[in-house]
Amino acid sequence: MEKALVKMGSLKAGSFWLSKKAKEELNNITQDLTTVSNVVEEKAKWIFNKLKGQPPRSLSDLLRQHNLPAGIFPQNITGYEFDETKSKLVVHLPFACEVSFKDSSVIRYATRVKCILLRGKLMGIEGMKTKVLVWVKVTNVAVEGNKSEKVSFTAGVKKSRPVDAYVVPREAVRVEEF
Repeated sequence: MEKALVKMGSLKAGSFWLSKKAKEELNNITQDLTTVSNVVEEKAKWIFNKLKGQPPRSLSDLLRQHNLPAGIFPQNITGYEFDETKSKLVVHLPFACEVSFKDSSVIRYATRVKCILLRGKLMGIEGMKTKVLVWVKVTNVAVEGNKSEKVSFTAGVKKSRPVDAYVVPREAVRVEEF
């Protein structure tokens, strides 16, 4: 009798564990389906706009619409993705590169730069560095107000630079490593 009760208890524990695992797998499948659905939706919008004859915006135009100078990213990008619902921007470059600007600043880019694009701001940047004695990760870029003469780069500390140095996208130079 005692053995039967122990066996029943272990069966209940086993079924609870199995039920928990099944719920986890179901949640994972739901997340995967949501991701696929979002990708399909974005591609469908792109195709629909192409068929309607609406040309895709250039990255420079997108940045200007968000009150940012177009020259924050180099001229030789291979493309970009912008999810308007999440404000997520991903910029693709053919290789790790750097750009020297006329204010003597240097910015280095990875092959993929990710960030959140808001009005006048790039936040949570991944894949961008600037030289301040050593290479330091840039986390935010901001322009204060519509008529601002300065663009601020946050790389550990906030450093303001003249916005006119970043108005026009510049050609990037390939570097060995980001």
